[in-house]
Amino acid sequence: MSITLYPKLILEALAKVRYPGTGQNLVEAGMVEDDIRIEGMKVSFSLIFDKPNSPFIKSVVRAAETAIQTYISKEVDIVGNIRVKVPEVVPTEDLPLLPKVKNTLAIFSGKGGVGKSTVSANLAVALAKEGYKVGLLDADIFGPSQPKMFGCEDARPVLEEVEGRELIAPVEKYGIRLLSIGFFVNKESPVLWRGSMASNALKQLLTETNWGELDFLLIDLPPGTSDIHLTLVQTLGLTGSIIVTTPQQVALADAIKGVGMFLDEHVQVPILGLVENMAWFTPAELPQNKYYIFGRDGGKALAEELDIPLLGQIPLIQSICTSGDEGCPIATEQDSLMGIYFRTLARNVAEQVERRNAELAPTTKVELQK
Repeated sequence: MSITLYPKLILEALAKVRYPGTGQNLVEAGMVEDDIRIEGMKVSFSLIFDKPNSPFIKSVVRAAETAIQTYISKEVDIVGNIRVKVPEVVPTEDLPLLPKVKNTLAIFSGKGGVGKSTVSANLAVALAKEGYKVGLLDADIFGPSQPKMFGCEDARPVLEEVEGRELIAPVEKYGIRLLSIGFFVNKESPVLWRGSMASNALKQLLTETNWGELDFLLIDLPPGTSDIHLTLVQTLGLTGSIIVTTPQQVALADAIKGVGMFLDEHVQVPILGLVENMAWFTPAELPQNKYYIFGRDGGKALAEELDIPLLGQIPLIQSICTSGDEGCPIATEQDSLMGIYFRTLARNVAEQVERRNAELAPTTKVELQK
């Protein structure tokens, strides 16, 4: 019995084949290209896959061949005539993840309790006071503190449409574009997530936020080394990292581990410098006195040992803590003593960034416009 082949007959046979990735048949999944060609008993067409490395390509092609020969006729010449189409892969180096962000800086500490988040908040404010466009991402998924420090714990970011995409609109405070996981979870409940969930949350905050045009995006990392740090490095090309430590020996030992992580051959993120926080205690009533309660110049000595810049020494003063608890970082008081300390830190950071950019590309240097 002779058989007349036509496209509808081919589609009916392909509807018997299910794609393992979705459970849909090839026709309803839209995987059959509208290019079916029939010449006598010879049939050719294209199957569309969502990615070039799909593990199901070979098995689906064989299943399609078998279905046509089973449900139509073994006389159909189909073997080897199915073309595979996949989306064109665009080189990632041509598509920067955050094209409007000039510099991304990771703020890191080897251990908790050294004031990393306080330094991050005040550095962000000081940079904004210097005239830069600044964003701050609170990447401490399990212990977000920036909403408290900026006095916006009740803020709930909304989605806004940007060039056809729905993106998170950061909270704006003191000239900073701020985002934190703390805006999306109950502040009184612990975040009980596995490492992969935390990493995915960080990716979403980074890539699905309307950061806009920024000179600096500061990323306040959780203390220590974890999946989150590796996720950040693998997701984003960092301009550099800043290490925060106290002069205490146990903090310095952990800071060294952090430096080692960023300089590892598989990470290779430049160290822009070190900030020695709580360098000395100065009581408000005796502003000229310095009490080295955590040791003296430990961070300075470590910076010299590692041959990295000492970006600043920040004293331990009660007003820093009080202003953070009240949601108004001390750096907002630009002309105060602590405002001057953080303003100096901001200028040193900007100088190191410009120096690094000049070394990497002296003819295409990224200028920090004020």
